Amino acid sequence: MVMGTSVLSLRIDHELLERLRHHAAKRGMSVQDYVVRTLIRDDFDQRFQTAVEETERFYGPSGSEDEDQVRPSAGIR
Repeated sequence: MVMGTSVLSLRIDHELLERLRHHAAKRGMSVQDYVVRTLIRDDFDQRFQTAVEETERFYGPSGSEDEDQVRPSAGIR
């Protein structure tokens, strides 16, 4: 599979850009890399939550589990 790239241009206010620069600098990243990584993480979180919800629908609500067993949604907001 060959993946290309596209350009996304957006306007953000100065304060937000400065906050993004600060967060990116703390991680040794460019603002562009920081924003892309944040979007990728958010996309993963959303897909993971959807998978958890589908699993819970398939297996039913988990009300009588062992205390040692971890629910699929553990740690998901």
